[in-house]
Amino acid sequence: MKCLVIDDEETARVIIEELIEKNPHVELEERFSNAIQAIKYLNQQSTDLIFLDIHMPEFTGFDLIQTLKTPPNVILTTSDRNFAIEAFEYECIVDYLVKPITQDRFDKAVQKALSKKSVKAKGSDGEITKTENDLYVNIDRRLIKIDIPSIYLVQAKGDYIQIKTFDKNYIVHSTLKKITDKLPDDLFLKVHRSFVINTKHIIDIEDNSVLIEKDVVPVSRSNRPELMKRLNLL
Repeated sequence: MKCLVIDDEETARVIIEELIEKNPHVELEERFSNAIQAIKYLNQQSTDLIFLDIHMPEFTGFDLIQTLKTPPNVILTTSDRNFAIEAFEYECIVDYLVKPITQDRFDKAVQKALSKKSVKAKGSDGEITKTENDLYVNIDRRLIKIDIPSIYLVQAKGDYIQIKTFDKNYIVHSTLKKITDKLPDDLFLKVHRSFVINTKHIIDIEDNSVLIEKDVVPVSRSNRPELMKRLNLL
């Protein structure tokens, strides 16, 4: 994987570069001392992975991620443990490394990025078609048939969507809106900007979340009234 190092401290950049050199799966493309330089580069070039410091003057690591329309995978490198929870609100962040970073911990983070890249590669250009009760998705240049009633959850994950059924999960390069348009309104409901559920498979509702099979799904305040209308309440 091609990668970038973005850190305002020279020593930190050198250390990350040494870790990269010892890992056969990553190749350093460029190094940047601030986020602005990196954004200019990423607006013209693509990369597979960014090793990104959080605390940088003027523009933080989180600012950089929010600025990019489609950020690549990111491994955060920081001396601060306090942002771990916030970090994993971003789909593109695959790991959180606290300095000083050992080679073993670094290699494990790279492996996570490789695994995520492999999952993405299974997606396609996102062709989705529907016939009667079947949904066809294009995965690895094959049209895979999915029984619509068996779908209990659809989740947006960056440029991809994950379709969960009782038998199998599918990763498709598409948008939540595109698949929602193909699903019957009497069965499926968008309950959050990132989630569409099959209301027939709701097990439990508590506060601002629903339990679908083994998945706890958030329900946004704006979507909760429509969800409650769908339920057969006593």
